[in-house]
Amino acid sequence: MGRERLRLKRNVQYGALPYRIADGRVEVMLVTSRGTGRWVIPKGWPMKGRKPHEAAEREAYEEAGILGKVGKVPLGSFEYGKRLKSESVIACKVEVFPMEVERHLDRWPEKGQREGRWFPHLEAAAAVNEAELGNIIRWLPDMLDVEVSA
Repeated sequence: MGRERLRLKRNVQYGALPYRIADGRVEVMLVTSRGTGRWVIPKGWPMKGRKPHEAAEREAYEEAGILGKVGKVPLGSFEYGKRLKSESVIACKVEVFPMEVERHLDRWPEKGQREGRWFPHLEAAAAVNEAELGNIIRWLPDMLDVEVSA
């Protein structure tokens, strides 16, 4: 039991859910994964010396070149199968932190390795493969207490 619990703790990642309000609508930025090209949020492993929301903020910078305010409390979490370099797949739980994007940089570490795109939030919810992540995105305006245009 102790070993299993330790393994699960190691398989936690932190992700940023980048959003902006444009013309009364909530838009979400998704990026492509490097391996499969599917639409995902910026996410990564815990970082020594950084709190979970700070790690999510760093991943957003590295993967999407965006800066902004990251909430300290996760909106929720989802699970997915992480493919490792060894080609094995491990179960990962991603804690999702909201990130209000303030700036998009011209250069960032993974520029050219991923595509990033803004989606209306409902389109973003449909574009991701993970149902739990789709639900978080779908309910984002309510969780942020934002009025959206029809």
